[in-house]
Amino acid sequence: MKLFAAALLALLPCLAATPPVDRAKATGNASAPITIEVFSSFDCPHCKLFHETVEPELIKDYVMPGKVYLVKREFPLSGQYHMFAREAAIDATAAARIGKYEPVADALYRNQGVWALDGKVWATVASVLTAADQAKVQALSKEPGVVAEVQQDYDEGMAGQVSSTPTIVITAKGKRYPFSGVPNYDLFRKFLDDLLK
Repeated sequence: MKLFAAALLALLPCLAATPPVDRAKATGNASAPITIEVFSSFDCPHCKLFHETVEPELIKDYVMPGKVYLVKREFPLSGQYHMFAREAAIDATAAARIGKYEPVADALYRNQGVWALDGKVWATVASVLTAADQAKVQALSKEPGVVAEVQQDYDEGMAGQVSSTPTIVITAKGKRYPFSGVPNYDLFRKFLDDLLK
């Protein structure tokens, strides 16, 4: 019993480090047998490809039938070629607070080639929001809790050794399987099917 208690105490810091799931940035049933976390940056072309090609198939084949719980995690890239990634992540997270994450994410990926170069992130975000929602998102994007959520996602990714985007972390039967890049959907589906057996 003492050994079990000591092991549990040793695990507590690891468990506490995982940020809670923002339900507004998750799709499906939280009690699904598989959880997939996607660490992505809105200015990453590979993330755009995943969002537009793999994700819709994944939702149709696994999330809607209740087999997968899909969680989006912000991992805004940084450096001279990623000057607007964090702003996009904060705006999208603020939009999640009013139930508008998906339309904003879709717009950011669809118009990635424009805002990622000219820095007009807000114009892209605002294009899919009503005037009232624009005011709410602008106010929320300045709230410390929204900024902290983006940072927590990023920190979790760093702790999990995420080094590129997208990174997909599959959790099933108590094990975690990280993958980097855009998977071949046929192979990805086979892997998920094997985990579900």
